[in-house]
Amino acid sequence: MTAPTTPPPNPGLPSEAKSEILTRIRGALAQHPPERVEVDRTYRRERQEGTDVVGVFADRLADYDATVRYIRTGDMITAADDLLALAGIRRIAVPDLDRRLAWLAATGVELVVDDPPLSDTQLEDIGAVATGCALAIAETGTIVLDTGPDQGRRALTLLPDYHLCVVRADQVVGTVPEAVARLDPTRPQTWISGPSATVDIEMIRVAGVHGPRTLHVLVLG
Repeated sequence: MTAPTTPPPNPGLPSEAKSEILTRIRGALAQHPPERVEVDRTYRRERQEGTDVVGVFADRLADYDATVRYIRTGDMITAADDLLALAGIRRIAVPDLDRRLAWLAATGVELVVDDPPLSDTQLEDIGAVATGCALAIAETGTIVLDTGPDQGRRALTLLPDYHLCVVRADQVVGTVPEAVARLDPTRPQTWISGPSATVDIEMIRVAGVHGPRTLHVLVLG
């Protein structure tokens, strides 16, 4: 008969060594408190006046392998229909059928509303989502979501493999500081710079690890 094994120590309880290290650190800080460091805030906050921020944004997204269409409002349905057909999408999840996304029904795809919230399995089965955005950043080619009514909860844009995002031209700012100044810091945010990809494993680029591997963007001018 195998003798019973001794259970490992509770990882939540600090070891004696850890307690000793922390005690010494606290003692050292008490004797020599760190000096307050003033952060230089004189860095550039806006892009040069006259810059085509929408054009820069589209170029950055293209560098990230995202597909971007810059269109007029009257061409929304045709452009969306082309992109959805390109990706083979016939069903797509949407956060809400408000006036900003209801027009997608005219493309002929089935809209699946995330109300009540779809399960993780349902989102993975649908495999596609369409949203608006809070704003976009030209300099970094970044789309920011903050769970607004046309964006929905974070899981909605992290689990499906395809994301169609609608960005209005007036939502594009030049730089990250401009974006931070306009965003509500109390809202949960997702910052997207192109399709999801990582090179964490042996420096081999793998798409779709932390979110959609396909990002299509409609920029409405």
